[in-house]
Amino acid sequence: MFPTDSVRPDPDALLAQVQAQERKAARGKLRIYFGASAGVGKTYAMLAAARKLQADGQPVLVGVVETHGRADTAAMLAGLPLLPPRQVAYRGKQIAEFDLDGALAAQPPLILMDELAHSNAPGSRHPKRWQDIEELLDAGIDVLTTVNVQHLESLNDVVGGITGVRVGETVPDTVFDQADEVVLVDLPADELLARLQSGKVYQAAQAERASKNFFRKGNLIALRELALRRTADRIEDDVRAYRVEKSIADIWKTGAALLACVGPGPGGEHTVRSTARLAGQLGTGWHAVYVETPALQRLPAAQREQILKTLKLAEDLGATTAVLSGADLAAAALDYARSHNLSKLVLGRAQRRWPWPWRPAPLKRLAQLAPDLDLIEIGVPRNQPAPARSSHADADPDPYHAPGGWGGDAGNAGSWRGNAGS
Repeated sequence: MFPTDSVRPDPDALLAQVQAQERKAARGKLRIYFGASAGVGKTYAMLAAARKLQADGQPVLVGVVETHGRADTAAMLAGLPLLPPRQVAYRGKQIAEFDLDGALAAQPPLILMDELAHSNAPGSRHPKRWQDIEELLDAGIDVLTTVNVQHLESLNDVVGGITGVRVGETVPDTVFDQADEVVLVDLPADELLARLQSGKVYQAAQAERASKNFFRKGNLIALRELALRRTADRIEDDVRAYRVEKSIADIWKTGAALLACVGPGPGGEHTVRSTARLAGQLGTGWHAVYVETPALQRLPAAQREQILKTLKLAEDLGATTAVLSGADLAAAALDYARSHNLSKLVLGRAQRRWPWPWRPAPLKRLAQLAPDLDLIEIGVPRNQPAPARSSHADADPDPYHAPGGWGGDAGNAGSWRGNAGS
């Protein structure tokens, strides 16, 4: 848990962080120049960075750079040492391929490896260039590389559905996510099309074919959005790792991800569906949690089954779900929100007045514990009946440990503000 007034680091998380840092210390560093499409300037940006490092005294070696006939990119190679390629016989022809053994023997501090998703010629030690890069990193060599969004394995079918072109060469998302740094190289669709028409992306004949197929404006806009969102997801992971490393409990409102707080009653499904729609409108991710107190562990089987049903619905609608344990529902939910950097909590609206005037209502308690968070109430669906009055609700001296949980209803135990999270 993250206390509200002080920070207590999670020892397991810190241990994992230390172990990961030790493993990384022995490996080279990987920087990926990432873009939405060919022609946005990834290779140029990589070469510009290499030239600056060389000017600052950093030795560099060009392992593979593909200029695709672009004069401005070729000019950036001037003065950078090149690793001679190895010649591979394939179908009666000689193909120039990256010389992995030559690179390992040279042991450069930094090597440039263009086109991360490239497939190596048959007979190579590894079928894919990203596997060559893994071996270079294991040898302690830093690597700069490039890749387009359509080559990420998780987005391969999405891109195919947008463009009508299914890319055959893909890279596992783990390679992208575990890179030490991702640099987004971005260009608006109109500027990219202007570069294509002026011959700065492909030669004339190839450019004409591309403009009629992959390089349509709608495709480029959609690919740009995918690249921006994938980069944002990656940066969010970086932010979370930094917050764990530095034991930061305060929530940074860097994203719009939502946290739905649900109870065991059927009304929780309304909160889940409403949060899913809101997340879709905001274009963001969301989480759904249920907090189980010691009292709520004694719920009837039917209500426990309802909890699982509600969380399964949330998963089906795209949420990350969790069952939390704690004596204080508000504190448990806030601990989860802080550890996942979620600044917007979604709760159901109460259907009747809070029955314990000597204790703050859940929404008020959340506001007191975390005034920096945004609390969103979901309205009650028109066809949902009001909860039945519990015979023991007023008699229980401690609503936070009562069978009624948040709302105090025996029939809606553990619900948020008394209506099972609806």
